[in-house]
Amino acid sequence: MSSPKFSVFLTQLAQALREEKGPELAYLLKPTSEHGKALVKDFRGNITRQSLSYYEGSLESPWDEIAMQYVLVVNHCGKKRATEAFKEECTLVSLFLRFFATNSGWTLPALFSILRDLRDLAFDVCTANMEETARIISRAFSHCVTDRQSPVQESRKWGVYYVVGLILKCYFRVKRISLAKNILRAINANPDIPPLSQYPRSHQVTYRYYIGMLGFLNEDFAKACLFLCDAEQELTQAFYNCYTGAHSNQERILTYLIPLRLFRGHLPSKELLARFPVLDDLYSPFIAAIRNGDIRSYDASLDRFERRLVDLNLWLTLDRARELCIRGLFRRAWIAAEKSTRIPVSMFHAALLIAGEDKDITTEEAECLVANMIYKGFMRGYISHEKQMVVLAKADAFPRLADRPTPFALLQ
Repeated sequence: MSSPKFSVFLTQLAQALREEKGPELAYLLKPTSEHGKALVKDFRGNITRQSLSYYEGSLESPWDEIAMQYVLVVNHCGKKRATEAFKEECTLVSLFLRFFATNSGWTLPALFSILRDLRDLAFDVCTANMEETARIISRAFSHCVTDRQSPVQESRKWGVYYVVGLILKCYFRVKRISLAKNILRAINANPDIPPLSQYPRSHQVTYRYYIGMLGFLNEDFAKACLFLCDAEQELTQAFYNCYTGAHSNQERILTYLIPLRLFRGHLPSKELLARFPVLDDLYSPFIAAIRNGDIRSYDASLDRFERRLVDLNLWLTLDRARELCIRGLFRRAWIAAEKSTRIPVSMFHAALLIAGEDKDITTEEAECLVANMIYKGFMRGYISHEKQMVVLAKADAFPRLADRPTPFALLQ
């Protein structure tokens, strides 16, 4: 079974390989392209591996096999057979990696493209396929990180962070983030990898986002995973380096950056939230409650958004941020007492009752909350238990949140 268009396709592949045109190679191997659909249509029959065997040897191995695999993938995509398309794409990627392992960085555009296609096809099938995809992409990572022969500017190592971003995306998709440790350890153990700052900005943003997320989801807010990276700093860098037109990516980063910055006392401006209506709807009630020390409203917002916060892995974080609301309330009580350095515990107790804290809260529990505020650096002073008096510092009785030492360390 011969196909004129497939013969042209083989000629185009051969030319791209001969001239080392990575982007052209990436385009030719796109399974959803119009030229791919035209190829399948031109065969006019049942397309199988056996029927394509006519073309074996038409290109140097493994490219004759890759070309035939491409037709099989496109055929299954066209017939909406996602599982079969994914399996054939896995074979295509494996064949490509044989070629990639012995060539320099000019092949990276094609690698990036077929790995993205593999991931997208896996999304259409099931969770198990995402884990298989991560394993295959990890092989690509190994080929990138172990390139010690190519000149620096042509090294496969320039694909490291893009490939790692794809792997981490797969792990997050299947909620197996603990699997990220090995891949990150490999990066840390390889001093020959160029600095992250030298990679394309899009690679940096994706990598920093996932490193920040690893720290956030491990509830290690000050240090993210194996590299002791500050989760807030990573997400901040990701946000400020993110392409301004990538609105959904910026929103995704801010979803987790905003609560981290709350703990440092940095409340997002109305102008910022206005650019992201979804985040404005979610966070504005919490921010208003923190500003006003309104515990009742804060608790109502936790209840209202509970399902959404749980789905986003944010509920525990915002539950802990409730302390900021209590701090605001106690500061209002201090102002009402004309900023006295001696305030009865009963006054803080009354403030809690008025603000909507549990109606059954006792003076002892109020004293405990004040002690906790002092211990965590929200207030400066001490409690005279015998006299039931809170003795506050003359200066900075309520330090700025940003000035507290290690504000994340006491979130246990």
